[in-house]
Amino acid sequence: MKFKALLASALLIVCSICYSEVKLPHIMVLATGGTIAGAAPTNTQTIDYKAGELSVQTLIDAVPELKNIAQIEGEQIVNIDSKNMTSDIILTLSQRVNELLAKDDVDGIVITHGTDTLDETSYFLNLTVKSDKPVVFTAAMRPSTAISADGPMNLLEAVTVAADPKSKNRGVMIVTNDRIGSARFTTKTNTTTTDSFHATEQGALGVIVGGKPHFETRVDKIHTKDSTFDVSNLKALPTVVIIYGYQDDPEYLYDAVIANKADGIVYVGTGDGSVSDRSRNGINKALDAGIVVVRASRTGNGVVSESNIEPGIASDSLNPAKARILLMTALTQTRDPKLIQQYFHNY
Repeated sequence: MKFKALLASALLIVCSICYSEVKLPHIMVLATGGTIAGAAPTNTQTIDYKAGELSVQTLIDAVPELKNIAQIEGEQIVNIDSKNMTSDIILTLSQRVNELLAKDDVDGIVITHGTDTLDETSYFLNLTVKSDKPVVFTAAMRPSTAISADGPMNLLEAVTVAADPKSKNRGVMIVTNDRIGSARFTTKTNTTTTDSFHATEQGALGVIVGGKPHFETRVDKIHTKDSTFDVSNLKALPTVVIIYGYQDDPEYLYDAVIANKADGIVYVGTGDGSVSDRSRNGINKALDAGIVVVRASRTGNGVVSESNIEPGIASDSLNPAKARILLMTALTQTRDPKLIQQYFHNY
């Protein structure tokens, strides 16, 4: 009996030592501002607040449960409203993410971001991050001061996803409102509601239930470590502008783009990326000036077809904002329309 008691005691000691040596994943939280870091004068104010008011450490401290999921370290990249996000900032962010993910002791990254242009930044990182470690974007539709602010839970769930081994090699993800979305397909679909982020045709990668990620699918498009794009040594990105197609859309918009020596244009066409006669004249002038043109659609869903009738490269299923991101990134490698068209099909 004494031997059994001693053995049980020894096993308890060994188990206690083993448990104490279990290390939680190391997750970096990179903050860029946005509504999740926003504040308003009253707790019922959910519009007309000031974004980018709180620091990354304040965001982390507001969710003490994070320490049960991961070792958390915060870093402030910028603290702005995402409507003011620029290509220079997203390039800096991508380069910093790659620096961190190259470290053996960093297991994943969460990026807090404003909702307005989150789909653009996350897709850029989907194209340029060179790691299969999880990169998860999160945000909020209500400022931190609001009743039922969604930021703290979104941050908790984003860290939960980033810390989960099953999150590896799924591309950059967006976690809001209990859903796990792909940066390739997910976009903001509503001006103010908390369930704004969706991939309306492709659906979510998974959901979070009871604090645990449940993955249902993967994205076949090329992303992250398998991407051909390398921006590690770039100082700036090419200039790409968006021109919206509508009744009476003027040709002179293209003259302005040509005069300002842009590298590319995304034309937001009607229907299947169709081009008006006025814009066709402008696009042809832009093509003659060496500007690369991509046709997207203003419909919000569907695949823009390659065409022998309409000028320019087809955007596939990318919305205009994301088409701009891919064209901007593609132009760092090539100006060949055939190769760029393949990028739009594959990425």
